[in-house]
Amino acid sequence: MQLKVGQTLVSPVDTVSVVVVRAPAGEVEITSAGVPLWDPKGGGSAPEGSADPGQQEGTQLGKRYADEELGLELLCAKPGTGTLAVGGVPLPLKDAKPLPASD
Repeated sequence: MQLKVGQTLVSPVDTVSVVVVRAPAGEVEITSAGVPLWDPKGGGSAPEGSADPGQQEGTQLGKRYADEELGLELLCAKPGTGTLAVGGVPLPLKDAKPLPASD
């Protein structure tokens, strides 16, 4: 799937909803609980599949998930039980930026 900044993706197997903050140049497939996310505004039908019990680490509301190497950043708009992943590799939480020193 070709991602666009601002695009909302939802999971067909749980309540996860994310907004694309930074999109890679190429196509990428993002999954939640092992099932691809889809854009309900883009038309088409939701991907079929069942949640993988091994990918139920959860997605936290308001947290950013990023893969710096890929150039992908997602913001969680609705939490869920599924783990966000790209190519079967879980997306890590993005670290907070350190505050400047107040010396």
